[in-house]
Order: sequence, then C-alpha cells, then structure tokens
Amino acid sequence: MSTLPTREHRVRRAARWTAVGPYVLGVAGILAALIVWELYSAFGPVSQHHLPPPSVVLPTFFTNLTFTQFWLTMGQTMWAWFLGLGIATLGGVAIGLLIGSSNFLRSATHTTIEFLRPIPAVGLIPLAALLFGPRIGAELMIVVYGCFWIIMIQVLYGITDIDKVANDTVHTMRMTWLQRVRHLVLPTLLPYLMTGIRIAATVALILAISSELIVGTPGIGRSVAQAQLNDNPPAMIALILTAGLLGILVNLIFRFIERKVLFWHSSVRSEVAV
Repeated sequence: MSTLPTREHRVRRAARWTAVGPYVLGVAGILAALIVWELYSAFGPVSQHHLPPPSVVLPTFFTNLTFTQFWLTMGQTMWAWFLGLGIATLGGVAIGLLIGSSNFLRSATHTTIEFLRPIPAVGLIPLAALLFGPRIGAELMIVVYGCFWIIMIQVLYGITDIDKVANDTVHTMRMTWLQRVRHLVLPTLLPYLMTGIRIAATVALILAISSELIVGTPGIGRSVAQAQLNDNPPAMIALILTAGLLGILVNLIFRFIERKVLFWHSSVRSEVAV
C-alpha cells in the first residue's frame, strides 16, 4: 500500500519533467554558452576588442531595440524576405504542379532541373549586383532562386507520392478536377509543401542577409558590414545575434503554422501524443 503513492509521485514527477525539461535544458545551454563566451573573451587568445564578451555585446543588443533606425533596418530585411519567399512559393507551386501533372514534362525537364538546382544561390550574387546594383531587385533574385527549387522539388515529391489505387478510384468515380484536387492531390501534397515552405523560409532569411552583406542592399547585412568597417565589433556581433534570433523566430512561426495546417496528419498527431 505504501508503494502506490510513491509510484504515482514518480509518474507525476516524470510527467512534469517531460513537459518542462526541454525548456530548462535549453535555458541552461544558453547560459553555459554565454559563460564560456565570457571566459574565452577574457582569457582566450583573441583580443577582447575583436571578440567582445557578452557583457558588452548584450547591452548593445538591447540598446539597439530602442532605436527607430534598427527597426527600419530589420523591416527592410524582413520585407525582402517576405517578397522573395512569396514569389518563390507561388512560382514553385505553380510550376511544380504543371510539371508533376505531366509525365512528358517531367521527363523533358528532369535533366534541366538536376543541372540548375545544385547551383548555389550565393554564386549568383555577382550577377545580381551587375544587373540590379545595391537595390532590392538583387536581393529578390538571390532569395527567389534559392527558395524556388526547394519548394518546387517538394511539390514534385508530393505529386509523385499520390497513391495509384486512389488515383484510379477517383477516375472511376468520375470526380471533377476540383474534387480530385480537394480529396486526393491536396491531402497528399500538403505535408510536402509545408515542409518545403518551412525550410525555404529559413533559407530565404539567410540569403537575404547574405546578399545585403555582399551587395549592400539595405538591411541587417549591410549594417553588419558597416559596423565592421567602422571597427565596432560589439555592434557587429549584436546585429549577428539579431539575425540568429530572427532565424529562430521564423522557424518557430512556420512550425506552428505547419502543426495547425496539418493537424490531421499522422506526423503531427504523433508529436502531440508524445
């Protein structure tokens, strides 16, 4: 009789740790990283001027939050990110559906797609700079090119994964094109598409900041380059931290959207169950 409450207590404690444990470990990991950074900056071989400690960088980061120019700079980066990701999504879905729906087009474009998609988007930065100069067009060219292939390939994978028996059943039932899309294509395609958009969202942010850094289009990347030229490492690292936090935020937002859109899918239901 005395062992039952003990077992219940252990089960409850294990359940509480399962819910809270990842967050505790995450915070502990961040604090440990900051302590190592502080110690390395103080006693490491690198000068504190070139690698300022977090005790210097973090106040600079929080001070930036009070400046209007900082928010304008971040808004310029996010606007280019939004436009680039939106154009890439629309183009990738449209062309992916067009090619994936035709065996002839799939065979005819296979070699071209396999040749073009491995080309790194950052390799086009010199061409974008020549075509558009330090304007948003150069940034959009890099972002759209890099994200288009991610989304289009996921769409092609989704269409290829359509069950043949279900497809034959749809034709037997003489469903209209809209009914086929709603009841067959979308349920199969949507998980692939949402994964592609989530991955592309992070890649788009990386490419946007990279193009700003190299080409000089307005945004966080250009501000990092200016801080470097002005020999202001705390400001430079604070902006780099801003870019990292934006990446985490974008990933969390799209994971939340993915769970809401795919609430019916087995992968999401298994995550909730765990």
